[in-house]
Amino acid sequence: MGLRFRKSIKLCKGVKLNLGSKSASISVGGKGFHQTFSTTGRTTSSVGIPGTGVSYQKSVNMKKGFLGLFGGDKENKKSEKKEDKKDASKQTVAATAAPAAAETNAGDKTDIDINASERVREYEEALNTLRTIHTESDKAIDWSNITDPGLRSIADRILKGDTDAYLEVISLKEPFADLVDYGSEFEIGTDDPEKLEIEFDIKADETVPVKSLSLTAAGKLTEKEMTKTAYYELMQDYVCSVMLKVARDSFALLPVKEVIVHATDTVLNPATGNDETIALVSAVFDRASFEQINFERIDPSETVKSFRCNMDFKKTKGFSPVDLIEA
Repeated sequence: MGLRFRKSIKLCKGVKLNLGSKSASISVGGKGFHQTFSTTGRTTSSVGIPGTGVSYQKSVNMKKGFLGLFGGDKENKKSEKKEDKKDASKQTVAATAAPAAAETNAGDKTDIDINASERVREYEEALNTLRTIHTESDKAIDWSNITDPGLRSIADRILKGDTDAYLEVISLKEPFADLVDYGSEFEIGTDDPEKLEIEFDIKADETVPVKSLSLTAAGKLTEKEMTKTAYYELMQDYVCSVMLKVARDSFALLPVKEVIVHATDTVLNPATGNDETIALVSAVFDRASFEQINFERIDPSETVKSFRCNMDFKKTKGFSPVDLIEA
């Protein structure tokens, strides 16, 4: 899974230097408008009107444009291989939603019905899984009670608020490894021992199904396009469930008081032909409130909305881009 670390250093008012393991960037501006220029060639612009909830963010990789002019073939081949690999991978929901292809004869009617019923059951279980990712969490670590001599040194640094130790532990423990099917390109940063900021790509197009499976009155398997409302509501619950899981695992691993989580998606802008990263949801979770939640019984979307968050969602349109909440 993609995993990046960064630290932010405030140079002056409105200007931050962001240091990552493989790149660096400078962020300029305030809450209404700011831009980030990265050494990778990516430029991110965020525009918002404070107090209105109206905002927009886009990210463009200028490096791709330059590679297209100078030696772009090599980059294109890499992209093609990546797409081939993506097409070859089979997600649980996608496989479950595929139409039945087995050939049977008239004497196999009972087998057909049993198979159809099983397919629908598996499909419904898969949908439920997308809504309940948050129900499981890593075991909490008490860094004040570490007996392993090999971890004692880093435990002392964590308890002293050494943010470099935070990132070292995340690299060692890989708390988000079990989310590899649901998110990618995790970027983790902090310059405050009481906060952790995590941004990741939600991988919705690979995970959330667009078709539904059901049984006819005669017990036959039928497949049809999922309604927009059903798809968007599933999408919202899925995104929020993953965000809650990320926050739970972060609180379990580190003694932070706040976890800021940004769920993004990469979409193609047909006007420019460039991939752009948009923020779907940005939320701040505080430990005190988090510890009062019964995660087995919640609606993930309603829970995320109960915290300070930027989310512009409509049942008939889905998510609209929002501004990232600043740490």
